[in-house]
Amino acid sequence: MPISQTCPECGAPGQEEKTCQDHFYQMLFWENEYPGHGAVHHLTVLCYHLQHPSLYSPQGLSAGIQLLDDFLEQGISPQEVRQQRGAEVNSRTRTWKIKGTPESHGSYDPPIRWTRTARDVVSGGADHYCESVQTWARSIYEALHQK
Repeated sequence: MPISQTCPECGAPGQEEKTCQDHFYQMLFWENEYPGHGAVHHLTVLCYHLQHPSLYSPQGLSAGIQLLDDFLEQGISPQEVRQQRGAEVNSRTRTWKIKGTPESHGSYDPPIRWTRTARDVVSGGADHYCESVQTWARSIYEALHQK
């Protein structure tokens, strides 16, 4: 993505030829490189996908929004989610698709103007990664609930 272009899904401006996916991969690298950074992995993946809704099916997007609510407002841990909803999201028993396809993918109507993106998390650096991801997650929650 050239500097002058913005991401068509989250609206993040281009930065030094880096895409949102490049920023996402940087975050995953940090989680692998620094063991404590994995504590926010569930939020990293969820937030990236929520801001790029075509990665989800319509049902997957709806489930992702509920998951963010559960993590931030209910204080449910990833382990508790797996225990509570394991059968519901198990690919062998689930009746709906999580992943979006060109024919059926998630979107927001109207589009959401995000105040923070993956680019902002990476700009904060590895030293502030966990805090930046939590701030990013909260900003997404707030934007979703202002629609």
